Amino acid sequence: MNIHIKNGLLIDPVASTAHEIDVFIEGNLVVGTATAPEKFKADQTIDATGHWVMPGLVDCQARLREPGLTHKGNIESETRAAVANGITSVCMPPDTQPVIDNSAVVELIHHSNAKAGNRCHIYTIGALSRGLEGEHLTDMASLKESACIAFSNANRPFANNLVQRRAMEYAAGQDMLVIIQPRDADLYGNGCAHESAISTRLGLPAIPVAAETAALAKDIELVAQTGARTHFGQLSCARSVEMIRQAKASGLPVTSDCAMHQLFLTDHDIGEFDTNKLTMPPLRSQHDRQALREGVADGTLDCLCSDHQPHEIDAKLRPFPSAEAGISTFDTLLPLALRLVEEKLLPLPQLIAKLSINPARILGIPAGQIASGELADITIVDPAVHWICSASEFTSEGKNTAFEGWDFNGRVVTTIVAGQIVYKI
Repeated sequence: MNIHIKNGLLIDPVASTAHEIDVFIEGNLVVGTATAPEKFKADQTIDATGHWVMPGLVDCQARLREPGLTHKGNIESETRAAVANGITSVCMPPDTQPVIDNSAVVELIHHSNAKAGNRCHIYTIGALSRGLEGEHLTDMASLKESACIAFSNANRPFANNLVQRRAMEYAAGQDMLVIIQPRDADLYGNGCAHESAISTRLGLPAIPVAAETAALAKDIELVAQTGARTHFGQLSCARSVEMIRQAKASGLPVTSDCAMHQLFLTDHDIGEFDTNKLTMPPLRSQHDRQALREGVADGTLDCLCSDHQPHEIDAKLRPFPSAEAGISTFDTLLPLALRLVEEKLLPLPQLIAKLSINPARILGIPAGQIASGELADITIVDPAVHWICSASEFTSEGKNTAFEGWDFNGRVVTTIVAGQIVYKI
């Protein structure tokens, strides 16, 4: 199908501009902007007057719950939720059940996506160690051939630093991206809340900032030792931002992100044991939240992710320390990003860059920009729509939101993936 998108305000995160420009799609590619290619004939015209036309969002960490935990969600339900919210590329960490530590699991995931209609692109992140147990390395070369775009041990820290070093050395030699969520298992212990007066008052087992920063210091030293291209995901505290800033200034090949909810919520939001505010890493202090925002603004944090984790209702009905961590965030990722623009943290094109071209470049995937010859992954947003967040209206199977009742502006009206309209209001 040939598609002509006319009269929309094109948000270009590469050039950091916003101009009213038409977009022309032929097959699965963008074939022109501003002026139609010779002999182009549209099969469908989309009038985007008053709307924003932007690249499809690239989510560098989201759990779709399949394979293994389909009572929480599945590829069909969660990719439907993704495209309904402008997300056209989703990166899955390897902590599925079974773990993404062999080619068969990768093939299973892509088969399930094809069966669900290939609504959005799913990119798999392979496991660094077998079963994520941190003892034996996976066959990373085979996983790369099976289309794994990066390697990680998810939120399972290596018990043996030598094994981690060997993994990073191998990745560096093969130009593979390593993704690390810094976590010291001993300092995390059985904690469930940020170590502060709040956790003390509520009597909750605490997680100190050092549970992240001690591991991050070690990981940065291993980057310096091995030269492995490394992305640090889901950072949560001020000290981590400063350490990444220093590592970048030293010329180390590091990039980083944080989850969108960390820019809005703090440990104060736990209130009286609200399990929808239970996350890992935990919600930190107001000082940490401000430092994360400053890191987003100055480029220390290259990307923002959803860290989407849908849960069934029962998972959040337990006492706070035994409830399952995570928030269902596909439905709030873009609205929260637009709120950051309203709060003047960054102009719209620069903020969208952290949700599109930046993660695409780091991960090495064909996404994140609207230009001739690029894959036609496009999101059209109506900025004038005002709505109230209600979990009952979520497209995702997970209704466990931390933003119930929040006011938002802007909503996706059309999503195009590889030239196909996969969502339209």
